[in-house]
Amino acid sequence: MDSLELSDQDPLEMLYESVRAQRRLLSGFGGNPKVPREKFLDAQNPKHVAISLNGEPTLYKRLSEYMELCHSHGMTTMLVTNGTLPKVIEKLDTLPTQLYVSVDAPNKEVFDEICRPKWNAAAWDKFEQTIDLLPSLDTRIVCRHTLIKGKNMNQEHIPQYAALDNRADPDWIECKGYVHVGNSRENLTSENMPFHDDILEFSNALAPLTDRKLLDDSPPSRVALVGKEIVPIPLPEATMFFPEDLGVADPVKHLKVIQ
Repeated sequence: MDSLELSDQDPLEMLYESVRAQRRLLSGFGGNPKVPREKFLDAQNPKHVAISLNGEPTLYKRLSEYMELCHSHGMTTMLVTNGTLPKVIEKLDTLPTQLYVSVDAPNKEVFDEICRPKWNAAAWDKFEQTIDLLPSLDTRIVCRHTLIKGKNMNQEHIPQYAALDNRADPDWIECKGYVHVGNSRENLTSENMPFHDDILEFSNALAPLTDRKLLDDSPPSRVALVGKEIVPIPLPEATMFFPEDLGVADPVKHLKVIQ
């Protein structure tokens, strides 16, 4: 199965709503004397769009249109996918500036345990199809390993990850520690969070198996970057511009106001 019947929002409307929402998040900085006015004004029109964190984005039927609009507005796109809809990725008319694929399990057994696919019985097979598709895509590719202590980062898993990474041949491999937040707290504990030293140990063991090296790391984020070199991300040239009257999103009230 490579599609679902969904109601899809207009891509230009969604882009404009996203920018208005971003401006709402930044609005409080406008009155802060410590914030440089030039930077505040520049931030009103974001340069990068992360397409993630709200379900599987490849289910959105007008994804290519949305990314093309982002690029036309001079914005980069970072698409994060679980890789279970390879046909959608293969048929994209517009590719993201950078494609992140969540490689969160080294094999099918671990995949079924921690990813728990609900609607696609062949999810691992589809995921493997995506892995084999990646070398043919003309864009920046990242394989991201979200590492869960005691679940998917044991010593025997490292060569299995390396085998998947070598098939995908990504530009970079991101090794990131699991964080005990959100719905994951129903299935995991804080003990499943690896320390940064655990991430570095894993990354240094993985790197030579993929003919790469540890390029950088961030202890506060518990993340390490494995690759051959760091290449700055290019900004597309803008051919479209946000309307001058785009405005700011209305505030969202999560609590009832008592009169």
